[in-house]
Amino acid sequence: MSFELLNELGKEKRAFLFITDFKALKVEVFLLDELERNNIEFCIDANHTYKQHNNFLEKSSVTFKEYKQKFDSIQEHIKAGDTYLLNLTQPTKIDTNLTLKEIYDVANAHYKLRYKDKFVCFSPESFIKIKDNKIHTYPMKGTIDASIEDAKEKILSDAKEMAEHVMVVDLLRNDLSIVSKKVRVDQFRYVQKIFAGEKELLQVSSHISGELDDDWQNKIGDILKSLLPAGSISGTPKKSTVEIIEQSEGYDRGYFTGVFGVFDGESLDSGVMIRFIEKTKNGYIYKSGGGITCDSDAKSEYNEMQDKVYLP
Repeated sequence: MSFELLNELGKEKRAFLFITDFKALKVEVFLLDELERNNIEFCIDANHTYKQHNNFLEKSSVTFKEYKQKFDSIQEHIKAGDTYLLNLTQPTKIDTNLTLKEIYDVANAHYKLRYKDKFVCFSPESFIKIKDNKIHTYPMKGTIDASIEDAKEKILSDAKEMAEHVMVVDLLRNDLSIVSKKVRVDQFRYVQKIFAGEKELLQVSSHISGELDDDWQNKIGDILKSLLPAGSISGTPKKSTVEIIEQSEGYDRGYFTGVFGVFDGESLDSGVMIRFIEKTKNGYIYKSGGGITCDSDAKSEYNEMQDKVYLP
């Protein structure tokens, strides 16, 4: 019912926040004036000012042996042609003396969400933006430690990273073609700097856009339903890859790698819920990962997964 509710609210031009889990099976919708009493807060700010803080996370990741077993299983699926790109994620136990509210307050990110006393995300990645009858998406794929000599040149010239990024751009271009026309890649593989706790990372993104009908607000739910799960954090082909993710990861992603966004009555902005801390009965869990292709190296991917466990 929730996707239909999004259509209704869009048609009425009523402002709302929506949250979906990874597979878009759970969809929650809140009018903006309901957020405080539901103990939910968000911030969407592309031009946020980075504020220094001294908080860090003690982490205890899955072992490399455990990770490699899952990695090798995925490589077998790639060899069989079941998937060409799969985003493998894992949970990492973390220790911090901060509450979820305090984590939300200190984290620096384009997209921030605190959902009750259950989870916080502080994501750099857009899902879709819609404004003036035009839809935009900005897939992120490719990460490198900024301190490495010639890091930008290395990430942009890396054949594996290029192949992975091309697949994601092709997937997202096809996805936008389902809901819009005149789809084009406006900018291919540009580099952004991300503050990652004690490190700085370079992240590679692209910009893809398409044109929507004038009445797109009436179809917000339909548009989201057609595009989810997000291609950048699932893989391609999407349907079989999501099935392999469920078989291989060995844990429930839940709302991690889902999407949250806001419709203000005229335009829509949304982010992919990566950089994600969940409160469980056994303490805090940080969920992270990265894309796997036939050219991926298990140790490098394991290290990237760990590098993404930080408080920005």
